[in-house]
Amino acid sequence: MRKLCAYFTPCCALATCNVPLIFYTNVLGMKLLRTSENPEYKYSLAFVGYGPETDEAVIELTYNWGVDSYELGTAYGHIALEVDNAAEACERIRSNGGNVTREAGPVKGGTTVIAFVEDPDGYKIELIEAKDAGRGLGN
Repeated sequence: MRKLCAYFTPCCALATCNVPLIFYTNVLGMKLLRTSENPEYKYSLAFVGYGPETDEAVIELTYNWGVDSYELGTAYGHIALEVDNAAEACERIRSNGGNVTREAGPVKGGTTVIAFVEDPDGYKIELIEAKDAGRGLGN
C-alpha cells in the first residue's frame, strides 16, 4: 500500500479499539501516528497513515468508551488507497486475516483496476492500482 487517495480525515467510529487498529497497522501496513484519550467525554482517538500528517492523508479512528456497536449508515462511502498491484494487495490482506469483498479487476465500464476490502467494523476500503489511480475510475 502506498498512499491514501484522499485529502481529508475520515472518522471511523469503532466498536472496539484494538481490533480495527491492528487491521489498519498490521494488515494494511499503516503506522500508528499518535493517540489521544479524553476521559471527560469518554473517547479515544488513534491516527493512522503511511507517512507524517504534514505530508500524507490520515485516518482518524474513534473509540467511544462503552459503545458496543454502530450502524454504518448511508453517509459513509469508502476510503481509497493507492496500491502497486491490487491482486497482490488482496492476497496480502487475505493472508493476514483481512476480508476481500471484491477481487481485483477492472471497474465496470473501464480499465482501472480496483478491489475492495472491509475493516473489522465493516467499513469499505477501495484499492486502486497506482498506474490507474490518476486516470479516474471511468477511464
